Amino acid sequence: MPDMSASVSLAMTHLVPLAKEVDENKVTPGVLGFIVFAAMAVAVWALMKSMNKHMGKVDFKEAPDGEETPAAAPGSTSKTSPAKG
Repeated sequence: MPDMSASVSLAMTHLVPLAKEVDENKVTPGVLGFIVFAAMAVAVWALMKSMNKHMGKVDFKEAPDGEETPAAAPGSTSKTSPAKG
């Protein structure tokens, strides 16, 4: 993996002179704030795209009300123990 401290120090040497030109009484997010915001927006977009793909795989069909599942039929023995809690 390349040394990240060299690239960070190089970026800081170019950004520090730009910061001196800004008015000292005015606070702005700057380029770094925009980059962080854009990265978060891309991450949210990717998560929403993934969620939509997974939600498309879910089967929402339910059994009709009059029909019981075989495990819940009267007289059947269930092999699962009741939940404790």
